[in-house]
Amino acid sequence: MPISLLSLPLRYFLEVARTGSVNQAAQRLYVAASAVSRQLGKLEDSLGVTLFERQARGMALTEAGTRLLAHATAHDAQATELVEQLQGLSAQQALRVRVACTEGFAASFMPLVMSAFRQTHPQVQLQLLVHVPQEVSALVQRGDVDLALKYSVAPEKGLQVLHSAIAPIYAIMPAQHPLARQRSVSVADVVRYPLLLGAGDTTGRQLFDLSCAVQGLRYMPAVESNFSSALLPLLGGQDVVLASYLTASRWVEAGLLAARPFDEVQLQQRRLQVLAVEGRVPSALVQQFTQALVAAIEQYGKRKVGRRKTTSARVIEVP
Repeated sequence: MPISLLSLPLRYFLEVARTGSVNQAAQRLYVAASAVSRQLGKLEDSLGVTLFERQARGMALTEAGTRLLAHATAHDAQATELVEQLQGLSAQQALRVRVACTEGFAASFMPLVMSAFRQTHPQVQLQLLVHVPQEVSALVQRGDVDLALKYSVAPEKGLQVLHSAIAPIYAIMPAQHPLARQRSVSVADVVRYPLLLGAGDTTGRQLFDLSCAVQGLRYMPAVESNFSSALLPLLGGQDVVLASYLTASRWVEAGLLAARPFDEVQLQQRRLQVLAVEGRVPSALVQQFTQALVAAIEQYGKRKVGRRKTTSARVIEVP
């Protein structure tokens, strides 16, 4: 049965006015004739007017009834149009996937995931918002996006974790860098070289600074930026950048850069998480995108750190 926004008395009134019969209206409404008569009586009592003249051949509208019919018919048409618009909006939302991520994922990883998903789901409407970690979480909590991809070091209230994996921080450097000959590096090793670092509100920078504080180490960044994607192209000579393997994978696998894990436990505690708001059931398309996103993350987790075809490289748990 079509959805109606009219009140029950008005719905019954309209059917009686259109059919001219309480019995026929009752049949169309799938209710008893007595229920229709009772609702008409309540409506007339509440308005203080007679809407129908009860005749032997059916129900005839009074002048008051004729005026109410004009109003109710127009209101019903507007309500029907609104219902159709709402249902169309719901269908449109079912084809939409909204994702927020931190900037490190936006340059390469997310475009690859989204491009592959569009090939198998050409009807999808994708939206990608890029923000700092705190705002990414806030977008999910407010319901402005369906999913979030970010690095995290602690649980966040109001968010459910759909996927979580260890995402250690790596020292990224030119392939010919002296530290590239080592299988792993320490924070003390790295601070001896020019550092190109992200902003202080990023998880990688925070954990690196914590490790330096624990060991009593000091450093002065050679370059600092809130746009981490600008740092990798700046690498040269003996520079070092802190990043995930996923962020630098294009250059590492092309043999242009090397990625070396840290010895310090602090720099191995970060996690990559796919997040959604608690208590909300996602659409089927959002669930499918989540599966594709998790599969892409796990695929990176199977790759090796270091130059392509280097047998001594370590296997990472997650990019």
